Amino acid sequence: MEDHLLVSKLENGICIITLNRPESANALSVALLNTIRNTIDKCKADESIRCFIFTGTGAKAFCAGADLKERSAMTDQQVRETVQLIGDCITAIEEIPQPVIAAINGVALGGGTEITLACDIRIASETAIFGLPETSLGIIPGAGGTQRLPRLIGPAKAKELIYTARKIDAKEAHKIGLVQYVTKVELLEKKALDLASEIAQNAPIAIKQAKKAINWGHDIDLTKGLTIERHAYDMTISTKDRLEGLRAFKEKRLPRFTGK
Repeated sequence: MEDHLLVSKLENGICIITLNRPESANALSVALLNTIRNTIDKCKADESIRCFIFTGTGAKAFCAGADLKERSAMTDQQVRETVQLIGDCITAIEEIPQPVIAAINGVALGGGTEITLACDIRIASETAIFGLPETSLGIIPGAGGTQRLPRLIGPAKAKELIYTARKIDAKEAHKIGLVQYVTKVELLEKKALDLASEIAQNAPIAIKQAKKAINWGHDIDLTKGLTIERHAYDMTISTKDRLEGLRAFKEKRLPRFTGK
């Protein structure tokens, strides 16, 4: 099942993870979910990786969500376990310490949309389609959709999309703040790589601490959030990268950060 997930590490510290089940619209089978979890566990500890890009094979589907053909043969208990596995897998994506960009190359439904919600930045091709159609199947979004979507676009709009099971195109997704950028299909990879490269040139420890401060402080009161920020800042003070940044500024050159 390793072939169902492609991992490509580039020299500039970017790691591209590609869902590769085009015959199933890159749907999340149990085997694929386990492979994703194992891959994340290995890659997130790799200090040479400064930014991740999640995408899908082909131009039609980013991820169609859960593999419903596989699920139709499951017992109720197996369904519960699989939903938990999907949720754990998506949370693992969210908890990757490095920045994560979703390059959404096509349809992203159910668990596919939920994967994008766990990423830091979302870039969609013009052909991308988003939706949480679970209520039309007699269930609810169970891998973070009811929690992450309201935090991103507001509870009222999230309720509308979840209650109606409505699908939206990339243009509307951009309008409501679900994605940051929309590009032509042929420019999606370049846009994602350009943004990842811009991120990767900055100090890795500082980027990780900034991500931690934002994520941990987002849903708490400002006073506690500022305390988190101070702790995160403190983690950068003793780094060699901070001193390199000061030297580079003084010498009017680009810094050479090492992640130390």
